[in-house]
Amino acid sequence: MIKKLFIKTFGCQMNEYDSDKMADVLRACEGMERTDRPEEADVILFNTCSIREKAEEKVFSDLGRVRPLKQAKPGLLIGVGGCVASQEGEVIMKRAPYVDVVFGPQTLHRLPQLLQARRDTGRPQMDISFPEIEKFDHLPAPVLNIPGHSIMSGRALPQGEVPQITSGAAFVSIMEGCSKYCTYCVVPYTRGEEISRPFADVICDIEELVAQGVKEITLLGQNVNAYCGATEDGDTLDFALLLQAVAALDGVERLRYTTSHPKEMTQRLIDVYATTPKLVSHLHLPVQSGSDRILAAMKRSYTALEYKSIVRRLRAARPDICITSDFIVGFPGETERDFEATMKLIDDVGFDVSFSYLYSPRPGTPAAELNDDTPPEEKSARLARLQARIDELEQQVNQSMLGTVQRVLVEGVSKKDALELAGRTDNNRVVNFCGTSDLIGRFVEVKIAGVVRHTLRGELILKLEKS
Repeated sequence: MIKKLFIKTFGCQMNEYDSDKMADVLRACEGMERTDRPEEADVILFNTCSIREKAEEKVFSDLGRVRPLKQAKPGLLIGVGGCVASQEGEVIMKRAPYVDVVFGPQTLHRLPQLLQARRDTGRPQMDISFPEIEKFDHLPAPVLNIPGHSIMSGRALPQGEVPQITSGAAFVSIMEGCSKYCTYCVVPYTRGEEISRPFADVICDIEELVAQGVKEITLLGQNVNAYCGATEDGDTLDFALLLQAVAALDGVERLRYTTSHPKEMTQRLIDVYATTPKLVSHLHLPVQSGSDRILAAMKRSYTALEYKSIVRRLRAARPDICITSDFIVGFPGETERDFEATMKLIDDVGFDVSFSYLYSPRPGTPAAELNDDTPPEEKSARLARLQARIDELEQQVNQSMLGTVQRVLVEGVSKKDALELAGRTDNNRVVNFCGTSDLIGRFVEVKIAGVVRHTLRGELILKLEKS
């Protein structure tokens, strides 16, 4: 009987990537297949995030929900991985003693051994060490074909058959950890210092993906533009050169990356936008605040003026680029004047879709010790105002796209309507449109016909590929 694996992922795209690798490892070593039904699983894994308090508490809530499954199925194994595991491993074992394995982001490749040791010894297993990038040397090749749905397909499917569909896009992790030590952030403590993968290893991974039909690559890292990878001749290669090398590979048709830091946004990297059309006209560049005083307290290592200078130079290199960002509202000591500086920065830059959160103190970080006397209701009012303004700017971009023809990578079935397809534009907009399932994984041209809040409606006008 084939064993089943259920994984629930919290947090960022790095965690999504890690979850896929967990599935790859357990498929290769134990023949496991993923399921979206925890009640039929033989192994349940929670890949956690500790960036914000609510995400951390939700993990323990979900653990409580699957506890009855373990009581009903004694052979079921439950594991907790990711950043919460790295930071709170002992706490997890004490608070949820029915958890079988705890592992960190850097030790997910050891999952088969941890699970087997649990079966052999009867004792819970934990490995939250930091073996740098060892995990990349022990990961099997990914399986890109994923379960999909039949959407007005060119052939009739037998009842119950689920076609195998490739999205055409894939993530490639190029580095681990972060060495910035922003005062609010736990990443350096849970994922370790910045470690870049060798250049040849990154290129090899991408070539394998392209050989399987991938056309769009997203390079991943906690601080991706700090990449400094070793070459086979003993030199090092920066992120700008890596982007140019990946874009030059046959079969790579579109290139993205996330998440970047303003401090590493060099002129060499900015110039790549002027010379590399495969690099998308979208950049996620977290700013966090528009107040120099708060930025200093966050240890972000730049001023609002320096950030605006980066954006100005990016738009000189790529006039149509969309800039998205992250904002923390209510950082300890934030005054109304500080918040107004953030609102001014938003208007000065003209941010596109962005992510904003109320500050959440994380244990062990310097900011957790700062005095915070701003009433919660005032913080919430600020957040609502900021989000409303970002939504207005997002809609301005959406409206400007009406009537334009966009090159879209068809990623799969629309989340809004199973009879439609969904694709992503160069500037990272999701477009829903009618089409047949044979288009999935391909680039097509779509005319933007409508705006539906955070997505676009499109009309397929030209298929760019013949087969």
